[in-house]
Amino acid sequence: MATSKRPDPTGRESPLRDDEFIVTKTDPTGRITYANEVFLRVSHLSLREALGEPHSLIRHPAMPRSVFRLMWETIGRDGEFFGYVCNLASNGDHYWVFAHVTLSRDGAGRLVGYHSNRRKPDAAQVARIEPVYRRLVEEERRHADHRAGLEAGSRLFAQMMRERGVPYDAFAFSL
Repeated sequence: MATSKRPDPTGRESPLRDDEFIVTKTDPTGRITYANEVFLRVSHLSLREALGEPHSLIRHPAMPRSVFRLMWETIGRDGEFFGYVCNLASNGDHYWVFAHVTLSRDGAGRLVGYHSNRRKPDAAQVARIEPVYRRLVEEERRHADHRAGLEAGSRLFAQMMRERGVPYDAFAFSL
């Protein structure tokens, strides 16, 4: 997938069992340094295809960029990010996860990368987050300029969370 055009989404779900966890690690630039067998199977990648590639390799076009911006801002402040993500497998299938992303530091406190654990969310949780994400993607795509779209999506995302009276992680856990 990295060396060729991203596949078109098929609309099919790549199976992830309720009892499975996806684990990946990246370097500080977001390039994959570790991927467990579950990640490789569900994303339809070999270890060789995954290692050294940017984690965005599996970004689904239905995912709002504003959610990833929030993730990077959160972990950039040494926070933990919890959130729903729809990923794109190399064959065009998708899979939803509830992700937990954290910084990884060495013994001296230097950033050495990122660690993410993901599990399968309930179908009801996905059904509640999909309309939120759809609205954000529509707002982001409404703008011809990529940067303006991201800014508009981020403003809408913040507004949506203010209207709910909670930060995104609390909203995510409430689903």
